[in-house]
Amino acid sequence: MSDITPASRTGLILSANAGSSSLKISLYELVGDNAESPKLLLTSSISNITAPPVKFSFIPLAITSETPHIKNEEVPAITEHASAFAHFLDSLESKVNIDKNRIVQVCHRVVHGGDFTDPVVISDETYHHIEKLSDLAPLHNGAALAVIKTCISVLPNANSIAFFDTAFHRSIPPHIASYAIDQTIAKKRGLKKYGFHGLSYAFILRAVAQFLNKPPSALNLIILHLGSGASVCAVKEGCSYDTSMGLTPLNGLPGATRSGAIDPSLIFHYTNKAGRISHDPKVATQLHVTQAEHILNSKSGWKSLTGTTDFGLITRRANEGSVADRMAFDLFKDRVLNYVGSYHLKLDGKVDALVFSGGIGERSVELRDAIGARLECLGYSGVGSANEDADHKEGVVIDVSRGHPETKRILICRTDEQFEMARQCAQSDKFWERPLADLL
Repeated sequence: MSDITPASRTGLILSANAGSSSLKISLYELVGDNAESPKLLLTSSISNITAPPVKFSFIPLAITSETPHIKNEEVPAITEHASAFAHFLDSLESKVNIDKNRIVQVCHRVVHGGDFTDPVVISDETYHHIEKLSDLAPLHNGAALAVIKTCISVLPNANSIAFFDTAFHRSIPPHIASYAIDQTIAKKRGLKKYGFHGLSYAFILRAVAQFLNKPPSALNLIILHLGSGASVCAVKEGCSYDTSMGLTPLNGLPGATRSGAIDPSLIFHYTNKAGRISHDPKVATQLHVTQAEHILNSKSGWKSLTGTTDFGLITRRANEGSVADRMAFDLFKDRVLNYVGSYHLKLDGKVDALVFSGGIGERSVELRDAIGARLECLGYSGVGSANEDADHKEGVVIDVSRGHPETKRILICRTDEQFEMARQCAQSDKFWERPLADLL
């Protein structure tokens, strides 16, 4: 007889998505036996954690209409991710009268999971394994670990579960995931393409499959997750086949502060005195990996080109004649098109849809129009009038193609990583099983 018994799926599910200077939280409950669609109760966000003043938002959606919404309230007491999470829990009880002990599952987005292929309940062993991977995702893993540590302390009776952005890409073939370096060293140190934004891609694949009324396994997609961190994914027969990010999120498309793909030797020229390379071993030791990664992760991207991380502002200034902003816009468009063209070849031209997602992909009419105009040579009809008013349309997936093409549609998908974690958690029996001893 097994010492584990299935438990009813009762209690609340909390999804936490920690960024380098932010924390997004969503709270869900299961209605009946519907594990496919957890009900969203409220959302919260904390921004500017590392660059005060910290802004706190708290939006109850399905609790009571009388509860006031809090938007961008300054909270000096929040100084790091741990105190941000604690402030949220305090607000949960004081503002909507929800006992934190009703939370039975906490889903944590962890950007880099190494070779983890499925979500795992966090133990001492998995915590330390994630900690070792922080060097490969310096902008995110450290923040997630801080929230995880706090959560285990203040919610000891809840499962803390790590959901990995890298897991979606476990299907990438070895010849695509491998780098042309000594494979003995590569395997020993785990040096290969992992890919990221996997929770977003998993949500989008499922949502687009429902929209097109096809099983996910029948779909070939090119998905553009375009935000302050940006990547592209080629989905072949419902599985990740290639993606633009690599060993770390730094490779591929440029972002708000990331360089994206560069000549690997550029950083040495960039930091060398007078821009000249010396082969003197003493000089060669002066650049540290942490310094190089800081430059490429935090001091590059379109902020280095324009002085701002706001792509909407960049677009407006480009349209007003700013040379620097026009270059940033065109550079980003060019890099996106590089991957779109390449992935069409990898999918043998058989593409059901090109999907825009992420903050920029979902909101930038101009970027969608500019990219769509270049796709006609690949058999797309371009974007139609629906592109202009997509922001005002309801639904998770919106078709902005010109006309009504059967294939090679251009879609927008409003991705939701927090919901994807809650949905996967709700559907997985292993997170709801309880030891018989707990029932006695």
